[in-house]
Amino acid sequence: MSFSISGKTAIVTGAANGIGLAIARHFQDKGANVMFADMDEVRLEDQVGEEARAEGQVRMFAGDLRQKLTMANLLSATVDAFDRIDILVNASRQCALSDALDPEKDAVEELLEQNLLTSLRLSQMAAKRMIQKAEKSGVEGMIGSIINLSSLAAVRTQPQLLGYSISSAAVEQMTRSLAVALAPKGIRVNAVSFGSVMSASLQSELREHPNWRDLIEAGTPLGRIASADEVAEAAHFLASDAAGFMTGQVLTLDGGRGLLDAVSAPTF
Repeated sequence: MSFSISGKTAIVTGAANGIGLAIARHFQDKGANVMFADMDEVRLEDQVGEEARAEGQVRMFAGDLRQKLTMANLLSATVDAFDRIDILVNASRQCALSDALDPEKDAVEELLEQNLLTSLRLSQMAAKRMIQKAEKSGVEGMIGSIINLSSLAAVRTQPQLLGYSISSAAVEQMTRSLAVALAPKGIRVNAVSFGSVMSASLQSELREHPNWRDLIEAGTPLGRIASADEVAEAAHFLASDAAGFMTGQVLTLDGGRGLLDAVSAPTF
Protein backbone atom coordinates (compact mmCIF):
# COMPACT_ATOMS: atom_id res chain seq x y z
CA MET A 1 0.00 0.00 0.00
CA SER A 2 1.09 3.55 -0.70
CA PHE A 3 1.85 6.28 1.81
CA SER A 4 1.10 8.88 -0.85
CA ILE A 5 -1.56 11.53 -0.26
CA SER A 6 -0.51 13.54 -3.31
CA GLY A 7 -3.47 15.07 -5.11
CA LYS A 8 -5.89 14.46 -2.26
CA THR A 9 -7.72 17.31 -0.57
CA ALA A 10 -7.44 17.75 3.19
CA ILE A 11 -9.09 20.09 5.66
CA VAL A 12 -7.01 20.66 8.78
CA THR A 13 -8.61 22.61 11.63
CA GLY A 14 -6.53 24.40 14.25
CA ALA A 15 -4.04 25.03 11.46
CA ALA A 16 -2.81 28.49 12.45
CA ASN A 17 -0.19 27.20 14.88
CA GLY A 18 1.19 24.25 16.81
CA ILE A 19 0.21 20.70 15.97
CA GLY A 20 -2.51 21.68 13.49
CA LEU A 21 -0.08 23.85 11.54
CA ALA A 22 2.52 21.06 11.52
CA ILE A 23 -0.02 18.59 10.13
CA ALA A 24 -1.26 21.01 7.47
CA ARG A 25 2.30 21.86 6.37
CA HIS A 26 3.27 18.19 6.30
CA PHE A 27 0.27 17.32 4.13
CA GLN A 28 1.13 20.21 1.84
CA ASP A 29 4.73 19.00 1.54
CA LYS A 30 3.42 15.54 0.61
CA GLY A 31 1.48 16.97 -2.31
CA ALA A 32 -2.02 17.29 -0.88
CA ASN A 33 -4.32 20.24 -1.44
CA VAL A 34 -4.82 21.71 2.02
CA MET A 35 -7.43 23.99 3.52
CA PHE A 36 -5.88 25.62 6.59
CA ALA A 37 -8.77 26.39 8.94
CA ASP A 38 -8.67 28.25 12.24
CA MET A 39 -10.49 30.83 14.31
CA ASP A 40 -7.41 33.08 14.43
CA GLU A 41 -7.47 34.99 11.15
CA VAL A 42 -4.37 37.04 12.01
CA ARG A 43 -2.21 33.97 12.60
CA LEU A 44 -3.59 32.28 9.49
CA GLU A 45 -2.73 35.32 7.43
CA ASP A 46 0.81 35.34 8.82
CA GLN A 47 1.30 31.65 8.07
CA VAL A 48 -0.36 31.10 4.70
CA GLY A 49 -1.97 34.33 3.49
CA GLU A 50 0.25 34.83 0.45
CA GLU A 51 0.15 31.16 -0.51
CA ALA A 52 -3.64 31.06 -0.21
CA ARG A 53 -4.03 34.06 -2.50
CA ALA A 54 -1.75 32.42 -5.06
CA GLU A 55 -4.50 29.81 -5.52
CA GLY A 56 -2.17 26.83 -5.67
CA GLN A 57 -2.52 23.86 -3.37
CA VAL A 58 -3.20 25.98 -0.25
CA ARG A 59 -6.27 27.85 0.90
CA MET A 60 -7.21 29.37 4.25
CA PHE A 61 -10.50 29.72 6.10
CA ALA A 62 -11.03 31.75 9.26
CA GLY A 63 -14.09 31.29 11.43
CA ASP A 64 -15.57 29.93 14.63
CA LEU A 65 -16.17 26.26 13.88
CA ARG A 66 -18.40 25.87 16.90
CA GLN A 67 -21.08 27.34 14.65
CA LYS A 68 -22.76 24.97 12.17
CA LEU A 69 -23.10 27.66 9.49
CA THR A 70 -19.37 28.31 9.69
CA MET A 71 -18.70 24.58 9.29
CA ALA A 72 -20.91 24.49 6.20
CA ASN A 73 -19.09 27.49 4.77
CA LEU A 74 -15.73 25.81 5.37
CA LEU A 75 -16.82 22.68 3.51
CA SER A 76 -18.27 24.72 0.64
CA ALA A 77 -15.10 26.80 0.36
CA THR A 78 -13.01 23.63 0.19
CA VAL A 79 -15.16 22.06 -2.52
CA ASP A 80 -15.21 25.32 -4.47
CA ALA A 81 -11.42 25.47 -4.37
CA PHE A 82 -10.51 21.81 -4.87
CA ASP A 83 -13.74 20.10 -6.02
CA ARG A 84 -13.60 17.44 -3.30
CA ILE A 85 -12.82 16.54 0.30
CA ASP A 86 -10.78 13.39 0.95
CA ILE A 87 -9.32 13.95 4.41
CA LEU A 88 -10.50 15.79 7.52
CA VAL A 89 -8.13 16.32 10.44
CA ASN A 90 -9.85 17.64 13.55
CA ALA A 91 -6.80 19.29 15.09
CA SER A 92 -8.55 22.23 16.71
CA ARG A 93 -8.54 21.44 20.40
CA GLN A 94 -8.23 23.21 23.72
CA CYS A 95 -6.75 22.32 27.10
CA ALA A 96 -7.68 24.05 30.35
CA LEU A 97 -7.06 23.39 34.01
CA SER A 98 -10.05 22.24 36.03
CA ASP A 99 -11.20 22.53 39.60
CA ALA A 100 -12.83 19.10 39.89
CA LEU A 101 -14.92 20.16 42.89
CA ASP A 102 -16.27 23.41 41.46
CA PRO A 103 -18.91 23.11 38.73
CA GLU A 104 -18.21 26.70 37.73
CA LYS A 105 -14.52 25.95 37.11
CA ASP A 106 -14.42 22.31 36.02
CA ALA A 107 -14.19 23.31 32.29
CA VAL A 108 -16.22 20.26 31.26
CA GLU A 109 -18.89 21.98 29.15
CA GLU A 110 -16.36 24.29 27.48
CA LEU A 111 -14.00 21.49 26.50
CA LEU A 112 -16.74 19.09 25.44
CA GLU A 113 -18.03 21.75 23.06
CA GLN A 114 -14.61 22.59 21.63
CA ASN A 115 -12.91 19.19 21.60
CA LEU A 116 -15.83 16.81 21.11
CA LEU A 117 -18.94 18.43 19.67
CA THR A 118 -17.16 20.63 17.13
CA SER A 119 -15.19 17.65 15.82
CA LEU A 120 -18.29 15.46 15.78
CA ARG A 121 -20.47 17.93 13.88
CA LEU A 122 -17.75 18.75 11.36
CA SER A 123 -17.04 15.04 10.83
CA GLN A 124 -20.72 14.34 10.20
CA MET A 125 -21.00 17.17 7.70
CA ALA A 126 -17.73 16.33 5.94
CA ALA A 127 -18.72 12.65 5.68
CA LYS A 128 -21.97 13.64 3.96
CA ARG A 129 -20.00 15.69 1.43
CA MET A 130 -17.62 12.80 0.78
CA ILE A 131 -20.52 10.39 0.27
CA GLN A 132 -22.41 12.76 -2.04
CA LYS A 133 -19.31 13.30 -4.16
CA ALA A 134 -18.64 9.56 -4.42
CA GLU A 135 -22.24 8.80 -5.39
CA LYS A 136 -22.24 11.55 -8.00
CA SER A 137 -18.94 10.34 -9.46
CA GLY A 138 -19.76 6.65 -9.22
CA VAL A 139 -16.72 6.00 -7.03
CA GLU A 140 -16.70 2.86 -4.89
CA GLY A 141 -14.40 1.54 -2.16
CA MET A 142 -12.56 3.81 0.26
CA ILE A 143 -13.54 7.43 -0.32
CA GLY A 144 -12.29 9.32 2.74
CA SER A 145 -10.41 9.46 6.01
CA ILE A 146 -11.21 11.35 9.20
CA ILE A 147 -8.52 11.80 11.84
CA ASN A 148 -9.15 13.07 15.36
CA LEU A 149 -6.64 14.18 17.96
CA SER A 150 -6.80 12.84 21.49
CA SER A 151 -4.53 12.75 24.51
CA LEU A 152 -3.04 10.39 27.04
CA ALA A 153 -5.34 12.23 29.47
CA ALA A 154 -8.16 10.06 28.09
CA VAL A 155 -6.81 7.07 30.03
CA ARG A 156 -4.79 8.72 32.82
CA THR A 157 -6.45 10.29 35.83
CA GLN A 158 -5.34 13.81 36.70
CA PRO A 159 -8.04 15.74 38.60
CA GLN A 160 -6.61 19.08 37.49
CA LEU A 161 -7.37 18.01 33.89
CA LEU A 162 -10.91 16.83 34.56
CA GLY A 163 -12.55 18.57 31.60
CA TYR A 164 -9.70 17.78 29.22
CA SER A 165 -9.64 14.12 30.29
CA ILE A 166 -13.39 13.71 29.85
CA SER A 167 -13.39 15.38 26.43
CA SER A 168 -10.37 13.31 25.29
CA ALA A 169 -12.03 10.06 26.35
CA ALA A 170 -15.19 11.14 24.55
CA VAL A 171 -13.23 11.89 21.37
CA GLU A 172 -11.84 8.35 21.40
CA GLN A 173 -15.32 6.82 21.79
CA MET A 174 -16.63 9.13 19.07
CA THR A 175 -13.83 7.85 16.83
CA ARG A 176 -14.86 4.24 17.38
CA SER A 177 -18.57 4.95 16.93
CA LEU A 178 -18.13 6.95 13.73
CA ALA A 179 -15.72 4.32 12.38
CA VAL A 180 -18.42 1.64 12.61
CA ALA A 181 -21.14 3.93 11.23
CA LEU A 182 -19.08 5.16 8.26
CA ALA A 183 -17.24 1.96 7.33
CA PRO A 184 -20.02 0.78 4.97
CA LYS A 185 -19.74 4.14 3.20
CA GLY A 186 -15.99 3.79 2.63
CA ILE A 187 -14.82 6.33 5.20
CA ARG A 188 -12.19 5.41 7.78
CA VAL A 189 -12.09 7.18 11.16
CA ASN A 190 -9.03 6.99 13.42
CA ALA A 191 -7.33 9.08 16.08
CA VAL A 192 -3.84 10.02 17.21
CA SER A 193 -3.36 10.17 20.98
CA PHE A 194 -0.24 11.74 22.40
CA GLY A 195 1.50 12.67 25.59
CA SER A 196 3.67 15.77 25.78
CA VAL A 197 4.28 17.42 22.41
CA MET A 198 6.34 20.58 21.95
CA SER A 199 3.38 22.66 20.88
CA ALA A 200 3.05 26.43 21.23
CA SER A 201 1.08 25.98 24.47
CA LEU A 202 3.66 23.64 26.03
CA GLN A 203 6.48 25.96 25.05
CA SER A 204 4.68 28.75 26.89
CA GLU A 205 4.17 26.54 29.96
CA LEU A 206 7.84 25.51 30.01
CA ARG A 207 8.90 29.15 29.98
CA GLU A 208 6.85 29.67 33.14
CA HIS A 209 7.75 26.31 34.71
CA PRO A 210 11.19 25.27 33.40
CA ASN A 211 11.39 22.37 35.90
CA TRP A 212 8.48 20.68 34.12
CA ARG A 213 10.76 19.61 31.28
CA ASP A 214 12.80 17.38 33.59
CA LEU A 215 9.63 15.89 35.08
CA ILE A 216 8.14 15.18 31.66
CA GLU A 217 11.33 13.60 30.36
CA ALA A 218 11.75 11.54 33.53
CA GLY A 219 8.20 10.24 33.09
CA THR A 220 8.77 9.24 29.45
CA PRO A 221 10.77 6.06 28.73
CA LEU A 222 12.17 7.53 25.50
CA GLY A 223 13.37 10.48 27.59
CA ARG A 224 12.19 13.41 25.50
CA ILE A 225 9.22 15.48 24.39
CA ALA A 226 7.72 14.72 20.99
CA SER A 227 7.81 17.25 18.17
CA ALA A 228 4.67 18.42 16.39
CA ASP A 229 6.15 16.97 13.19
CA GLU A 230 5.98 13.49 14.73
CA VAL A 231 2.25 13.89 15.26
CA ALA A 232 2.00 15.04 11.64
CA GLU A 233 3.78 11.88 10.48
CA ALA A 234 1.26 9.73 12.38
CA ALA A 235 -1.65 11.65 10.87
CA HIS A 236 -0.09 11.22 7.41
CA PHE A 237 0.05 7.46 7.90
CA LEU A 238 -3.59 7.28 8.98
CA ALA A 239 -4.66 9.42 6.01
CA SER A 240 -2.81 7.26 3.48
CA ASP A 241 -3.71 3.98 1.83
CA ALA A 242 -1.02 2.34 3.96
CA ALA A 243 -3.61 2.45 6.76
CA GLY A 244 -6.36 1.28 4.43
CA PHE A 245 -7.47 -1.56 6.74
CA MET A 246 -7.38 0.56 9.89
CA THR A 247 -10.49 2.18 11.28
CA GLY A 248 -11.71 2.93 14.79
CA GLN A 249 -8.14 2.85 16.09
CA VAL A 250 -6.33 5.18 18.47
CA LEU A 251 -2.68 5.39 17.49
CA THR A 252 -0.70 6.28 20.63
CA LEU A 253 2.34 8.52 20.32
CA ASP A 254 3.64 9.01 23.86
CA GLY A 255 7.23 7.73 24.02
CA GLY A 256 6.08 4.96 26.33
CA ARG A 257 4.73 7.33 28.97
CA GLY A 258 1.44 5.48 29.30
CA LEU A 259 3.33 2.35 30.39
CA LEU A 260 4.51 3.91 33.63
CA ASP A 261 2.81 4.17 36.99
CA ALA A 262 1.25 7.63 37.12
CA VAL A 263 1.85 7.91 40.86
CA SER A 264 5.54 7.08 40.77
CA ALA A 265 6.24 9.21 37.68
CA PRO A 266 4.57 12.61 37.95
CA THR A 267 4.20 14.33 34.58
CA PHE A 268 2.43 17.30 33.05
